[in-house]
Amino acid sequence: MRLRWFAVLASTALTIMLRRRRPAPGRFAQRIYVTRAGTRFYKLYLPACYRGQSLPLVVMLHGCKQTPEEFAAGTRMNQLADEYGFIVVYPAQAWRANIERCWNWFRERDQQREGGEPAIIAGITRQVIARYRADPRHVYIAGLSAGGSMAAIMAATYPDVYAAVGIHSGLPYAAARGAATAAAAMRFKRLGAAAALPSIPMIVFHGDSDSTVHPSNSEYALRPAISEQAEAGGRRYTRSARYDGVPFEHWVIHGAGHAWSGGNSNASFADAKGPDASREMLRFFFSAERAEIRLAEKAVA
Repeated sequence: MRLRWFAVLASTALTIMLRRRRPAPGRFAQRIYVTRAGTRFYKLYLPACYRGQSLPLVVMLHGCKQTPEEFAAGTRMNQLADEYGFIVVYPAQAWRANIERCWNWFRERDQQREGGEPAIIAGITRQVIARYRADPRHVYIAGLSAGGSMAAIMAATYPDVYAAVGIHSGLPYAAARGAATAAAAMRFKRLGAAAALPSIPMIVFHGDSDSTVHPSNSEYALRPAISEQAEAGGRRYTRSARYDGVPFEHWVIHGAGHAWSGGNSNASFADAKGPDASREMLRFFFSAERAEIRLAEKAVA
């Protein structure tokens, strides 16, 4: 009798332990892309649920002095990929291309389609779509700082590849035409008209205490239909948005500096306080549609 009771207790305990175990994480592997425009390594995260099915793809561009591993840790995007079921790719800037590992968003040759770094990033995106059957209708791109600035370039030069873009603490497309103008654009208040709205859905985050990239670089020619002030994660924020036409959201995080909002503060350039930029970007991305799909639906209507 005692032996039977012990077996029941042991079975129950084992069942509880198995239920409490976290699901195994996905696969985080290094790959390489070689093209006439250049060669770059990239990190690829396949979520635990991946079995060869067609999943959304999120391209993440790190900032200066970061690696894909650090950016993944700071944004927690791999954990979110397991939670929601999507593939993540992190192109890595080579130190030979930029000693600080910044994407060269300020060089004219790297602001054009089918050339320079935009061609490399688009090529990595297409390679992942082809090899891992990612859903080409649901491909998104986001970045921080120099990576955010390059994400803006990708949105402008490859609107046929990406369904939506997220920019955190970055600059708009063609904000500079060389290293000297880049330094001025980053440091000082933007002069002249606000940046033109993009042709694909865009969500922008910027801290109003950012001393690395001036917060005025997050201002676009937006007439918001929605404007709200609230608090999340211990910081106040102002969110302005418009959803008719091409959707656009602008988040100003009050008191935040040059770091990913709501991230993992154990990683570089990530702030645990504030709204969770990763989750908010994903919410925005997954509600967005490719431009041709929106136009086709409008034509049918």
